[in-house]
Amino acid sequence: MTENKIIIGSRESKLAVLQSEMVQSFLNEKHPEIHTEILTMKTTGDKILDRTLDKVGGKGLFVKELDLALMEKRSDLSVHSLKDMPMEVPEDLPLLAFSRREDPRDVLVLPEGTEELDKTKPLGCSSLRRTLQLKKLYPDMEVKSIRGNLQTRLRKLDAGEYSGLILAAAGLKRLGLEDRINRYFTVEEILPAAGQGILAVQGRKGEDYSCLDGYCDQEAWICGTAERAYVRYLDGGCSSPVAAYGEIRQGKLLLRGLYYREEDGTYIKGEAEGELTQAEELGTELAKRLKESMEKGETA
Repeated sequence: MTENKIIIGSRESKLAVLQSEMVQSFLNEKHPEIHTEILTMKTTGDKILDRTLDKVGGKGLFVKELDLALMEKRSDLSVHSLKDMPMEVPEDLPLLAFSRREDPRDVLVLPEGTEELDKTKPLGCSSLRRTLQLKKLYPDMEVKSIRGNLQTRLRKLDAGEYSGLILAAAGLKRLGLEDRINRYFTVEEILPAAGQGILAVQGRKGEDYSCLDGYCDQEAWICGTAERAYVRYLDGGCSSPVAAYGEIRQGKLLLRGLYYREEDGTYIKGEAEGELTQAEELGTELAKRLKESMEKGETA
């Protein structure tokens, strides 16, 4: 990394570039003497759109190319949606900072010009985590997989292929598409993915990243750490629909989790509260407890 130039690696979707530009704006404002550039690339996960992620290798498909660019020093930083990052991060490519969290909730988006769900068409959704929880909210509707970037999904929706889409509020809000949201689901209705709404900045071990001082949001770091520890303990990549969401309330960390057992399709939800300094331990402890409860035959 040169003293006066930083290259930021990004997926090439409109949302990914916008998110990288948010980090770029921080650097430009704090360090006008540093020249910043965004290097975009198509990841394997962006190329394989005909199968669900659990069938083709999970979250790692969205970071492989960006990791390689960092290792080969073609880029100095990568910006990711934290929810798309594998739970195991290479030691040589540490996570440096988390952004302030955008709205973590999932939302329902209807085709343009409609106010009601057409129950003859499927709901479009990209994850098992959402599919599972939607069965309780819309027991009489079919849920069908949909992949591709946000604009592609919205085009398919508006072309009449789906009755509605379940998406993350964060992406829609960042792209200025908040007016497309028909309904917000509470975190009790649909527990978000670990890290949803948070941007993660990743770098190379041994480099000086003092230029990022002041970027990391402490609350997001604590909650994101607990959520990822929860998922890591349960070994949940894209293929297993676990979910976790942390909030800081009155100086304590409240963590909610969902654990799914693939063998019989049952799942359980639970929560734990602890000290802010014990985020990782709290995540592991809740995961352990829910797994044990499930083994005793308890379900949601």
